Amino acid sequence: MADYNLEASWSPAEGAPGRLALTLFNLSSEPLSGFSLAYRSSTRIADTHVCDGASLTRQVASFHEFLPPEGLTIPAGGRWRFTIEGLADEPKHRTDGIRSAWLMLGDGRRVAVGFGDLMLEGRDGGMAPPLLPPGRVEQPYALLPWPLSLGLKAGDLPAVLYPAEKTRPDAIKALSLVLALYQRLYPAEPAPFSLATVKGGRAIRFVTESSIAAFAYELRFSAQEIVLSSAGATGRQYGLISLAQLLHGARADRDVFKFPNFGTIADQPRHRWRGCHLDVAGQFYPVTEIIRLIDILAWNKLNIFHWHLTDDEAWRLEIKAYPQLTEIGAAGGTEETVVPDFNDGAEARISHYRQDDVRRIVAHAASLHVEVVPEIDIPGHSAAALSALADLADRQEPPDSYRSPQGYPNNALNPAVEFTYEFLGKVFDEVVALFPSEYLHIGGDEVAQRAWLTSPLCSALMEREKLAGTPELQAYFLRRIKTMLSERGRKLAGWNEVSHGGGVDRDGTLLMAWEKPAVGIELAQQGYNVVITPGQAYYLDMAQSEAWAEPGAAWAGYSSPEHTYAYEAEDDLPEALQEKMRGIQACIWTENFVSRGYFNRLVFPRLSAVAEAAWTPLTRKDWDRFAAIVRMWPIL
Repeated sequence: MADYNLEASWSPAEGAPGRLALTLFNLSSEPLSGFSLAYRSSTRIADTHVCDGASLTRQVASFHEFLPPEGLTIPAGGRWRFTIEGLADEPKHRTDGIRSAWLMLGDGRRVAVGFGDLMLEGRDGGMAPPLLPPGRVEQPYALLPWPLSLGLKAGDLPAVLYPAEKTRPDAIKALSLVLALYQRLYPAEPAPFSLATVKGGRAIRFVTESSIAAFAYELRFSAQEIVLSSAGATGRQYGLISLAQLLHGARADRDVFKFPNFGTIADQPRHRWRGCHLDVAGQFYPVTEIIRLIDILAWNKLNIFHWHLTDDEAWRLEIKAYPQLTEIGAAGGTEETVVPDFNDGAEARISHYRQDDVRRIVAHAASLHVEVVPEIDIPGHSAAALSALADLADRQEPPDSYRSPQGYPNNALNPAVEFTYEFLGKVFDEVVALFPSEYLHIGGDEVAQRAWLTSPLCSALMEREKLAGTPELQAYFLRRIKTMLSERGRKLAGWNEVSHGGGVDRDGTLLMAWEKPAVGIELAQQGYNVVITPGQAYYLDMAQSEAWAEPGAAWAGYSSPEHTYAYEAEDDLPEALQEKMRGIQACIWTENFVSRGYFNRLVFPRLSAVAEAAWTPLTRKDWDRFAAIVRMWPIL
C-alpha cells in the first residue's frame, strides 16, 4: 500500500466546467513537508483558473504540478485539500480523473501516490449497463467471425482432430501452429488437435485447390473425416482456426453448441485489411502482452497489427543511430522538457522495445499470417523525439508558440530544419530492416493549426516554395517523406490529415479515416485508398455508454458493443467509390487504460465485433448469435 493517496472529485456546474477538488492523504507514520504534488489527468486545468489552497507551478498537456501553501506540513494521518475552478475539459466518466501521481520531495526523491476513480459530487452518474445480452443461436456452432456460407448437421463430439495418413509436413506444421495458439489462449482446456492418430478422434484431410480464392477455405464434414481445402497457407490456417473454434464451443457449452458431422462451410474474408491498432506510447505493454494480443487477433481472423510506437508521451522503438530516443524519449523527456509518461508515475521507468524484441514479435505475427505495420508518428505528436534531440528544433522559434490539441507546446518536427530529414532517413533505414510490411505508417495527424508560423526557417521555406500556412507546410514535408519511403521500397500509410494542404501522391498511399465517417467518402473522392476507422464506432478507448460509471474517453461520444457490431463502413461510401475501400480497423488508444481490467472491459467484446464486421457480409451478421458466442472468446 502506498504511504500517500490522492482522491479527486468533480462538482458539475451549469454553464461552466465545474470545480475539481483534490485531497492528499498522508497515510505514513511521518509528517510530510517540503514537497510538490504531480499528477496526470485528462481533465486539464485551463490557462485562466482559480486555485484555492495550492498553486499550479507547471503544466504540460495532461501533466500538472502543484505546490502547497508555504510552510504547510501534513501530519501523519492528516490530509491536504485544495480546489480548482477553471477547467479546460469537462469530465464525462470516472476515468477522467488521476492516471498517475507522485510526490517530488525536497531531497530530489519521487514517491508514488495511490489514486482512485474521479468521484462525481451532487449527482447520480448512473450504473454502467451490461455489455452483452444473453444471446441466442439458431445454428448451434461457435464460429466467430461467422462464415460466408454454412450448411451443417450436428453429430457426435470427436475426442480430438488429427491429420490423416500421408499428410504433408507443411500441413502438419500448420496444424501444430494452430494447436500452440489454442494452448496459449486456453491453457486449461483440452487440446483440439493431436499430431498423431487418436481413437475416437476424427481425421483432417488437407487439399490444395487453386480454384479457391486467396485467403478462403472450405470445410467438408463427414462421419469419417473432415476435408479442409484452400489455395494456400493463409486459408488453411483460417480453416484450422474455425475447426478449433467449433470444438472449443461444443466442449465449453454442450447444451448450446455442437460439432458438425455432415455438411460444408465455404468461407472467405469480406475485406482485405482487417486491422487492430495499439498505442504503446501512452502505455507501455511488455513483449509477452503484445504477443498475446497478436494471438487474439489471429483467433479472430484479423490480419493487420498496426503498432503505434511513437507519440508525444514516449518513443518506444530502439533506434541504434539515436540511442537518446529511448534513453530520454521513452521516459517522456528530460526533467526540463517533458515529464514521465502515462502510468509510469514516480518510477519514470525507461520502457521500450529493443530491436531483438521487434524481430521476435514480427516473426511471431508472420507465423500466424498477421502483418505488423509500424507507425512513427510525424510531424506532430513528436514531443518525445524533440526532447531527446534538440537539433530537430528551429532554435529561433519562440517556445510555446503553438500547442497541440492535447496541450503539448511546439511538438511538431520542423519541415524547414534539414536535420529533420537526415534524422528520419536513419530512422526509416532501421525501421524497414525490422518490419517487412509494405506500408510504413507516418501518422500525419493533429498538427496544431498555427504550427511553425513563428519559425524563421519555415517563413523562409514558405516564401521560397510559395507555401501558405501550416497545412501546405505539412504537405511539403509529407511529400518529401513519401519520396524517402519510396526510395526504401515502402508505401506511405497515414491518418486522414495527410490529405490536407494538397496532400501527397495518391499512388501507393493508404489513409485511415478516423475523425468522422464522412471523411472516408472525402478521401475516396480525392483518389486515396482508404481504411475506415471512425472514432464513433471503432475507437475502443471510447466509453461504451454515457453513464459516469463507465470507463473510457468521450470526445467521439460513446459506442456500445452493439453499435460497434452494427456499424457498416461500406454504407458511407457510394458504390462507385467502394473500390477505394481497403478495409476497416479497430484502434486502441491507451491513455485511459490504467489497469488490465480497464483494458479488457473497453477492448472486449468490441474487438471481436470489429473482426466480424471486417470478415462477415452484412446479410450474415446477427447480434444475438454474436453475443452468445463472443463470451467464450479470449481476453488479454
